[in-house]
Amino acid sequence: MAQQKTTLKRNLGLWAIVGLGLGYMTPTVVFDTFGIVTQETNGAVPLAYLVALAVMFFTALSYGKMVRVFPSAGSAYTYTRETMHPGLGFFVGWAALLDYLLLPMVNALIIRIYMEAMVPDVPGWIWVVLYVIVITGLNLWSMKSTSWMNSVLVIFAVVMIAVFIVLASVKLSEGMGNGTIFSMTPLFHSGVSSTAVLTGATVVCFSFIGFDAITMYAEETSDPKVLPRAIVLTLVIGGAIFFIAGWFGQSVFPNVDHFQVTDDTLPEMALYVGGQVFQMIFVAGAFAATVASGLSSHASVSRLLFVMGRNGVLKPKKLFAYVHPRFRTPAFTVLVVGAVSLLAITPSLELVSSMINFGALIAFTFVNLSVIAYFVFRQKRYKTGKDIFSYLVLPVIGAGLTGVLWAFLHADALISGAVWLAVGVIYVAFLTKGFRRKIGDFALEETDADDADAALAGSGTDAVLEGAGER
Repeated sequence: MAQQKTTLKRNLGLWAIVGLGLGYMTPTVVFDTFGIVTQETNGAVPLAYLVALAVMFFTALSYGKMVRVFPSAGSAYTYTRETMHPGLGFFVGWAALLDYLLLPMVNALIIRIYMEAMVPDVPGWIWVVLYVIVITGLNLWSMKSTSWMNSVLVIFAVVMIAVFIVLASVKLSEGMGNGTIFSMTPLFHSGVSSTAVLTGATVVCFSFIGFDAITMYAEETSDPKVLPRAIVLTLVIGGAIFFIAGWFGQSVFPNVDHFQVTDDTLPEMALYVGGQVFQMIFVAGAFAATVASGLSSHASVSRLLFVMGRNGVLKPKKLFAYVHPRFRTPAFTVLVVGAVSLLAITPSLELVSSMINFGALIAFTFVNLSVIAYFVFRQKRYKTGKDIFSYLVLPVIGAGLTGVLWAFLHADALISGAVWLAVGVIYVAFLTKGFRRKIGDFALEETDADDADAALAGSGTDAVLEGAGER
């Protein structure tokens, strides 16, 4: 019984995890950023999503490999820590925190913007406080209730997207936009350049953040072996939603001439294809998707903080590693994320969003490198063509494609990321008394390298990854 009080509760199945990943990805974001990406790509939104999906797929394979070896919450932080160096793992985790901590705040900020537009007489801070209380309360209460509510909201948002596609098809049959859904114009037409598409892919690839975040639930899955499948399913289903919605959206709106506001085109897109009634319903779907993203992103980052606290790299350890004896959730870190989310009372969406990208690319890059470090250098898995392809070629492609996105990253993201890493260095210097000792014990309490080797030898092979070279 004492052990139960100090561990997270395992009650999440495959589709609950996939639902959390899709909720994190916010399926309706394709409509919010449609105008921006249309301008960036010169009218090739679905192609930008296709390129981003290809980049993310290779990284998803690497996440699938590593979560089998290290079935612990912590994601890129844990993988880098255990395969390369504890100090490097800390800085990867610290960089990822910039991404994970700000995403719940972004969702709170979007809710504030929605509510200020609908009820302008009520101060925005009231909506932020109410929203944060509800989201934090659900995450504190139980992971199962969070998952259930997330699933309901995601289903509602996806149904609204399906209705949009039907209405868009009707408009196309009436001659609006390209006048047909069977045109290749949304993918290829004059004026589309590879540079423009890659720039657009850099914008939309962060819509895919969520397939990686579900690795944070490794200690709450009823069967950890389902995580690799959940990662790939989340990426493929989310990518399909983005691509299809982007295709129909671009077919109906080949350019941004229809829109008065290009920074968030969702309301106007709904209005033009379905009228005012559908616009209200569709905005409600976007609202639901944002709340779902808030639930899942809040849950994910609280697990990362929990693991870093349990490993002694966040102090005080007793608080960050605390698990509520009744709810079996990381109560203190859930409350910390809620407190950070309250900062959404004042900043702009553009300011916060520009800071998120840096941490995501750090995590993606080092997950791919972790595969090489563990399987090639530690396990010596390079003696067959199958091993070379799976553990060297695929992660090198994943890291290389992520590197391409680095080249197109906005300067604001690089600056904010560098500042955040500098803060991390100062924190480490303080924690180690001028780098004279290690941060905590730098040892996982539940999974070490020997356990990882045993896990690899004893784990079954997931059918999805088997074709990519898993044994």
